[in-house]
Formats: sequence, structure tokens, C-alpha cells
Amino acid sequence: MTRISTLGIVVLILIYTMNQIPNLSERQIQILKAIIEEYIATAEPVGSETLDKKYNLGISPATIRNEMVRLTNMKLLNQPHTSGGRAPTPDALKYYVDTLMKTKDMSVADEVAVKEKIWDYRQEVDKLLREATKALAEKTKTLALTATKDGDLYYAGAANILEMPEFYDYELTHDLFSTLDEFDYWWNLLEHQVDPFAVLLGEELGTRGHLPECGFVYTKFTSPHVSGAIGIVGPSRLNYSSIVPVVRYVGGLIDEFASNW
Repeated sequence: MTRISTLGIVVLILIYTMNQIPNLSERQIQILKAIIEEYIATAEPVGSETLDKKYNLGISPATIRNEMVRLTNMKLLNQPHTSGGRAPTPDALKYYVDTLMKTKDMSVADEVAVKEKIWDYRQEVDKLLREATKALAEKTKTLALTATKDGDLYYAGAANILEMPEFYDYELTHDLFSTLDEFDYWWNLLEHQVDPFAVLLGEELGTRGHLPECGFVYTKFTSPHVSGAIGIVGPSRLNYSSIVPVVRYVGGLIDEFASNW
């Protein structure tokens, strides 16, 4: 598996930012960050009045509206309903994850709790991956899945998805659930990823049906006995600041246990 240094990751982020995101003013960044965080929390398009009341931006609602129009023209926001607020596009969410987001570290208690759930299964590949997938789904309250180079696909937490408002949409739910029996879909997606850890959004998930409306966070693991990736999938507005550290941690546990086989 290809490993990329911290410096290399920073360079890739900078290249992505320069190629995909227009130059933003500090005010535009502030507004975009507030919209994304409000959208993640509520699953609803965000209006200027909400930003004015909740985020203490120090500018008038009219100025906020003007900047939201500019961000929309930059394809960082869209307007799902003509009379409603704005929602972030996949490019905006990617920019947020790569450059604006502050991750929330897991507490020691949370790390111990997750490790205890899979500790007894650390000597057997199949049981370890199955229980690690369950633990990840339980901790993140999303749909977790694991794919290995040997052709195995594990998933857990499908019921969690059904509680999210985006998945009240039958077509989106159908498109996602139909992939859970398709190892090739996930492995083809993962084996072409250079980064050992990444967040995939929009057409990075392919163009099949409504899947570009989802978000996928994964981390790869490797050992002489098993190689693959574990991650979670859900709506594009996943709470990335909390989920990213959990995915990294569970993937690290698999690497740790597998190295002792």
C-alpha cells in the first residue's frame, strides 16, 4: 500500500484547493464555514437570517445574502428550493474537510470502549473485521463497511441510515443499499484511491444513481495476512469532525492487531 508523508498530504490539499476552490475572502470563508456547520447540524438549507442570529458574523443580513449569492456563483452553494436557503455543494464540503474543519479527538474512555468491543476477536481475521465494522457503526451511528483484497465485504448499521432525513428518499436509500451486496463496487472505488485515508464526496463516489449525494470516509489497513479498508458512508453532511477520528482509530486497531498475527 502506498504511504504518503504528512508533507505530501499537505501538498495534495494545497493543489486541490488551488485547482478547485476560487480565492475566497475571509468573510466568505467565515460565511461558508457557518453554512456548512449549520447544514451538518440540521440537514436543512441555511438562510441569511439564521446565520445573522446564530453565528455573530458582525455583518448585516443583506451583506450575508450578497455573499451567499457570490458563493453560489462559485458553485460552492446551491439553492434546493427557489424560496429557501442555501446548501453546500460537494466541492464546498471537501474544502471544509480539508482546510476548515477542526477534528474532535476521541476521549480515552471512548477509545478504550471501542477497543474492548473487538479485543476478544483480535486473533481471527474474519471475526475481527466483522466486529470492528459493528463497533464503527455503533460509535458513529452510521453505516459502516469493510472490504478486503480477498473479496470479503462486511457491513453494519444499515438501520442507522434510515433515521437520517436524507434517506427518507426511497431512490437514494435504494441506490445505497443495493451496493451492499456488490463487493466490486466498493473495491473498485477503494483500490484506485492513492491516499491511505480520505473523505470522498460527490462524483468521487461515481455517477451511479443518487450515490453522489453521499459521503464516504475510509482508512486503509494492511498486513501480510489481510489488506483492505474500513469506513463509513452516509449523507454528504456527515459530522466529519467527530467521525474522522473514529474511523482513523478503528483502522489503526486493525493494523495493530494484524501486525501481531
